Parts: sequence; C-alpha cells; structure tokens
Amino acid sequence: MRGLSWRAPMAGVSLLALLASASLARAEEPPVPAATVAPAATPAEPANAAAAMTAGAATQHPAAAPAPAAAENSVAASEKPSVGAADVVVPLPDEPSTLIVEEAAAPAAPAQPKAAEKPAEPAAPAVAAAPASPAVDIPPPDLPPVTVVIDASKPDLSTVEADALRATLKAYAEGAAKVGKPVARLPKKEREALAAFYAGRDDKPVWFADGQPTAAAKAVLAQIATAEDDALDPASYPAALPAADAGPADRAEADLSLSAAAVAYARDARGARIEPSRLSNLITPDLALPEPAEVLAALAQAADAGKALAAYQPPHPGYLALKAKLHEMRESTGALHQQRDEFEGPPLRYGSTDPRVPLIRAKLSLDPKPDQAYDDELIAAVKAFQRARRVRATGIFDQHTADLLTGRIRSSSSNVSMGDVIANMERWRWLPQDLGERHIEVNLPEYTLRLYENGQVVHRTRVVVGKATSPTPIFSHMMEYVIVNPSWYVPPSIIKNEFLPKMAQDPNYAARQGYEVIRKGNRIFVRQPPGERNALGFIKFMFPNQHAVYLHDTPSRGLFANEKRAFSHGCVRVENPFRLADFVLGDQGYDEKRLRGLIGKGERTIRFKHTLPIHLTYFTVSVDETGRLVRREDLYGYDGRVRTALGLASDGRRFAHAAEATQAQRQP
Repeated sequence: MRGLSWRAPMAGVSLLALLASASLARAEEPPVPAATVAPAATPAEPANAAAAMTAGAATQHPAAAPAPAAAENSVAASEKPSVGAADVVVPLPDEPSTLIVEEAAAPAAPAQPKAAEKPAEPAAPAVAAAPASPAVDIPPPDLPPVTVVIDASKPDLSTVEADALRATLKAYAEGAAKVGKPVARLPKKEREALAAFYAGRDDKPVWFADGQPTAAAKAVLAQIATAEDDALDPASYPAALPAADAGPADRAEADLSLSAAAVAYARDARGARIEPSRLSNLITPDLALPEPAEVLAALAQAADAGKALAAYQPPHPGYLALKAKLHEMRESTGALHQQRDEFEGPPLRYGSTDPRVPLIRAKLSLDPKPDQAYDDELIAAVKAFQRARRVRATGIFDQHTADLLTGRIRSSSSNVSMGDVIANMERWRWLPQDLGERHIEVNLPEYTLRLYENGQVVHRTRVVVGKATSPTPIFSHMMEYVIVNPSWYVPPSIIKNEFLPKMAQDPNYAARQGYEVIRKGNRIFVRQPPGERNALGFIKFMFPNQHAVYLHDTPSRGLFANEKRAFSHGCVRVENPFRLADFVLGDQGYDEKRLRGLIGKGERTIRFKHTLPIHLTYFTVSVDETGRLVRREDLYGYDGRVRTALGLASDGRRFAHAAEATQAQRQP
C-alpha cells in the first residue's frame, strides 16, 4: 500500500467537516468522460501538481469550501481508485499513509494568486475511494469553572459556641472576677479542672443544645434555688439562663456559670465551705470533695439532674432530722430567707479591719474615711455610746453593742438557736456518705458510744472523753484489732507535762507508780506494764491514726457515774469494753467470756477479719427518738467557731459580708 500526501490550506476547518464536505461533493459530481484524463505532474513540479488538483476540485465542486492554506492532509487510497466511470491511475510517492492535521492559532485568509503567476490548470478528478478514518486524539471540551460559595455571614453554630466558651473559660481560670457575669468562686485547681473538662468535650456547651437550655439545666437551677433548705447560701451559686435571643457570648457565660454553680454546690454539700483543721488541729475529717469533672459528668448523664445534685447532701437520718427542724424554726420565727444584718459579725477591737466599719461610723455620725480600720476615733465613739446606754464602756463593738445600735430585740424563747442547728448540720458534712452497714459512732458532747448494724443501734454504752484542755480528736477511721492485757506507753506530752516535773522532785516517782523508764540514746520512754493498775485496763481497741488515740478500758470505773465525763487525755474510755468486744469479735469466736479468760496471760492481739468503721463525732444539737430537739454542752467551743467560719449569727442570720468572707476561702 502506498500513501498519498498533499498539503492544503486549512484555516480553522476541522478534519471532520472537510471529510463530510468531500463526501458530499463526490456524491453530487457528474460522471467524468472517459477521454478526459488529467496530465500527470512532472517530478520537477510536485507542488504545482498538487495546486492544480486543488484548483480543479474547487472548479468542479462549487459548493465545497476552499481549503485553507498551511494544512496538510494525507489520505490513504486503494490501488485502483474509481472516479465516476473511468479509472485513473495516479502515481504516489513512497511516503507513509499518515494524516497530519496542523491547526493554526488563528484562521488565515485564502491564498491569492500573484498577478504574474500563470493560472493553475484544472485539477484531476478527485479519487473516489473513501479512506478509513484514522485514530485521532481529540481533547475534551473545556468545561466552565465550578465555584463553591460559602456564606460567611452564617458561621457554624457549634464552632462559634466553642470559641465563646473557650474565651470565657480562659478568663475564669485566671479568676472568677474576670468573667463578665457573677460566677461561683472555686479554688484555682478546681477552676483549671473545670476548663479541662470542657476541653475534653471540644469546648461544647454542657447545658445548651442548639442554642436552647436543656432539661438538665432547668433541673439544676431549680435545685440550687432550694440551697437554703440545706443551710447553704444561694448567693454563693450565681447562675441564670440567658434571654431567648441571647448571643453565643451570653450563652457561654451562662453555661460556665451554671457549671461552676453546680460544682460549688456539690462540694459545699460535702463540706468544702470551711476547712475543719483551721478550727482546730484536732479536727481532721477526710473530706470526700468531688472533682468538677465527676460532678458535671454525673449531672449530664442523670435522668434527673436536680436529684443527682441533691444527692451530694448528707443522707444520714441525723442530718435530715436537723434539716426538718430548721425549716420548722424558720416557719415559726418568720426568718425564712436568713436575711442579713449588716452590723452583725465577730467583735471588733483596736486594730481590726472590717467592712462594717464605715457603717458603724455613719451610724455614730462620724465623718467617713477611705479605710476600714477600727481606730482610736471610732473606739472613743463606741465607748461614749456604751456609756450613754449604761453598759460597760469597753470600746469593743460586740453583738450586744450592735443590738443596741440597731434597736434589735432578740428572742430567747428557746435554748436551741438556728445558728447552732446550722453549725451541727455543717459537721454532718464532715462524715463519709457511707458510714458502713456496721460501724461505731462516739458522740463526744453526749459521752456516748453506739454500735450500728444496718441503721439500727445494737449496742450503746457510756464513755469518758478528753478534757477541755486535751480534747478528743474528731475524725473517721477503720478499727483493725484489739489487744488484751495491753502495755501503756505514756505519750510524750504527758511525760513532758506531768512525769518529768514529778520525777524532778522524786526520782523514784515512776517506779513507785509501777512504770518502767526506758532510755534509748537521748530519748526516754515510760512504759506501764499490763495489770490491774494499767491506765488502759485489760483491753484496748486499735485504729492507728495520726493522733495516737483509741478506745480502751480503765481502772477508774467510778468516773462513769458522772453526768459530765470529760476526764481523759484524749483517748476514749469505754464503760464495759468486754461487752463491746463481744459485739465486734463474737463472729470470730471471741465472746465476752473467752476474752475475759485471757486476762493476765500476757499481751494478746486479735485482728478483725473485716475492719470496722469508727467515727468520732461532735454533735451538740440533735433530734431524739420522740422528735424533740436536744441541746448538749458545747464541750470544746466548736459551735461558735463553726458559726463564725460560716458568717452566721447565733440566730442563724448571715452577716452582711458573710458571702465574701466565706468565698475568700475558696481562692488560691
């Protein structure tokens, strides 16, 4: 097979159009006479021959468009192409049968023959054979660009909420005062934990969904509103839902304030309002204060978030009975909302600084001063006022002076005040929520020990507790074992305060009292061996603790006949210890008879199979079996200390600046 190649002008005319035009022209042309034969081109003029062929085709086919210049066509022909009724043999050069299409960048005008040129001769008839269509790579048409438009005026709500919360949390972690709206105050550690909780959920709101408050949010707010029923101050838990049309920033502040309020409420319900050890280093309960993440996760997952929050309050019957009595007292006195008295508070003396000072100065018609110091000028005015009211002119602004200044008359119809009820309710928060199905409680002001099983008292006995100068500590622990025929190692405080002064006067004092003095280097130990004279008696109940106190027997049994039984150095003496041991060890085969049989047979330790919870408590006010409110002696003066720490007057009303004073304890 030989190829036919020629170059023709192709000014923007596509190959498909050209082939279609050629096919149409061939179908319409008249038969060519057999005698008409185009002369073959000479080898010296190949270009002219091609031009002649093109011109002839244009002459015989006027309907066909003239071929543009600068285009090259190569058509494969059969060995014997047919033109009309005659066969024409056209010699072809030895070239490959390839169709090359070159498309110019812009259409070119048809070539015009020069004036000096000789007109081209008529071209030979077109070859009738249609060549096979070659494979041509045709690029796809250009598509219009696709543009995605995002409406920047309506950003993703969750992203905006998260950004607003993140900014609010950052301000809160630095300090509650840096947030625009009031937020419950928490220590720095808890503020950071709150922010970490939100970060763990990609700073998504806890109390809002699709911009609307959840049912849990409303339930928590409702429970916080009842805080006063549990002797808490609602002002310590500021939280509120924003307006319906509030923006993301307002919702973020509302979400944070509700979370902080819920955490503060739960922690206060568990005893976080005051640090007990600040009242006395002998008050060391192990407070189980919940972590922020624990509180928020529990409330978010609860079927009733309000009930879940209320569950942080003490569940003990003694607490619930006091709560009911507090409500009755408020109903009877009309003090339903614990309204504040701006002049109440701790006594003011020279050098005191207190927010009440400007109020007192104004009440006594003194000129205002920029500070809050209880200075000489104010003391002189207070003394003059006291003399005018015919009371002792001490210059101390105490509660009686405040009552005279405000004209307040206090009721003394009951020997139990609301302030003392609230102080005792607070001490219930120092106990674990789970006291143990079987446990021991020793109430120090009552001088009584009780053994409980499944909420019922199964054993009750009298005890002797520490003197006012050597109080029995207040805490909870686990009793682990008992010792029969114990030795007594005299505590260092007793050696220093009692033994050494007496031994200085009488070197044989310890030996005559039956004690052994043991020297180890520069240290002296005084030991009393087992026996009838032993200060611990014949048995002691051990729950190792930081205070080195325990329950034990005593040879001084006559002390139990006294109504007030505060005689010990801090330990608790039990009236009938072997009876108690029978209750706690009877299931291990050690009844009272067997234990007494061990007396005088050397020191013997018996460990419990299961440790027994023991709680040393301090309740001066309680409700007895008949529902009557009972008041006991404030043996160590703790009622007043708790009231002061809570900012309460004796009648339960809060001082004007109590919230600020109490909240300050939460700060780092």
